[in-house]
Formats: sequence, structure tokens, C-alpha cells
Amino acid sequence: MKSYWFDNKSGDQREDHDSGRPVDPGYLSKLGVLYHHCPSIDAVNAIATERSYKNRDEIIVSPEKMGSVYEMKVRTFFNEHMHEDEEIRYILDGEGFFDVRGAEDEWVRIRLEKADLIILPAGIYHRFTTDSKNQQYIKAMRLFKDEPKWTPLNRVPALDNNPARKEYVSKH
Repeated sequence: MKSYWFDNKSGDQREDHDSGRPVDPGYLSKLGVLYHHCPSIDAVNAIATERSYKNRDEIIVSPEKMGSVYEMKVRTFFNEHMHEDEEIRYILDGEGFFDVRGAEDEWVRIRLEKADLIILPAGIYHRFTTDSKNQQYIKAMRLFKDEPKWTPLNRVPALDNNPARKEYVSKH
């Protein structure tokens, strides 16, 4: 895992966009973003048990796997949004980026690769994209507390009144 301030320069979202200003993992923790390096599935299972994750599935995001819908899907994932539940991803292969909003509404870019596990709290504004390397490929395990649910709520002013967003803001 590597985290840094997003450079906000135009260009392909899948490029690094590294401003050269690193972000300390402690800052991510203050935002409610939790990171674990899990070299084995046993480590993932321990976190799943501790946090009451009952369900999981796998997703592959790549041009080869998704075909003609790949570009549209990656653009959709990159729309700023939040979820009403935690978003948990364990990277099984490949690389990608999660961008999260910092305390002053600026973007923090988090590069994830194989064996990285990230937990985004409910209510945090974020977005996702594959990277420009490795054939724009990532394979991830998604973990859920209940039935699989990954409905994105795209950011609009009225969303600030959403209970999950209000709870997030009150804690972080």
C-alpha cells in the first residue's frame, strides 16, 4: 500500500497522479480507513471473523474479462460516491487505486496491490480505478457483513443528509 495526495492534474485516471506528497497511514486511520497487509487467506479470515463479515465474493476488473463494458464500468467506479455499509476489498492479484476524500475534501490516493486489504467506512466519499499497468487488471475479494450489497450513492448535495454520511462526518 502506498498513499499520497492526488495531484489533480488532467489525464487518464489510471495513471499514478502522485503529487510527491506522501500521506501517513495514521492520517488514513483518522479518516476511518483501515489497512491490513494479509499475506495469507488465514489473515483475511481472522479479520472477517473479528468484524462479523459473513459473505464474500470475487470480482475481476479487466478489459479481457469485461470486454466492451470495461471502459464504461471503470468510468462508473471512478464517479465519486459513498456506500451505506463498509466497503472491504482484499486484493488477490493486480493493482488499483482507491481515492478517498480527506478532512478538507481533497483527494488521497491509495495504491493497493496483491495481499492488501482495505476497509472504507460507511459514508466516506471515494472512487476506484484500475491502474495503467498490468493490463489494467485487478482481482479482488469483496467482503460483506450481510447479503452482498454494493450500491453506490453518487455525491450530490442532498447526500450530506444521508444517515450513513452524517454518522461518518460526526466520527471523522
